[in-house]
Amino acid sequence: MPFDLDRTTHMFAKNATGGVQTVVADDPADMTQVNLIREHLQHETEEFRQGRFTDPGQIHGQQMPGLAALRGSAGRIGVAYTDTPDGARITYTTDDSTLVTALHAWFDAQVSDHGSHATAE
Repeated sequence: MPFDLDRTTHMFAKNATGGVQTVVADDPADMTQVNLIREHLQHETEEFRQGRFTDPGQIHGQQMPGLAALRGSAGRIGVAYTDTPDGARITYTTDDSTLVTALHAWFDAQVSDHGSHATAE
């Protein structure tokens, strides 16, 4: 990730149709981190829309929970990017219960891997 984990926080909120991943700068005035977050999440949004979950596998390991089901999911998961005042968010939506379960497992794994730099909402 191009931004500093020690200066940012990941938040993962699961819901019935997928979930929301938000990354924010711990200091909202730190525009360097805010811009790096936005650039990274915009890139990831485009990759995820194509069913390419390569980066999470490289960061968290190829056996990361949920990742196998998410690969090749292009067109079956809506992936929407939004700026926030202090970072950015990706919203994942699907009516496929297998993919909802995969997203939730993937969120849980990221919260676990990121430790104090992540929260589940």
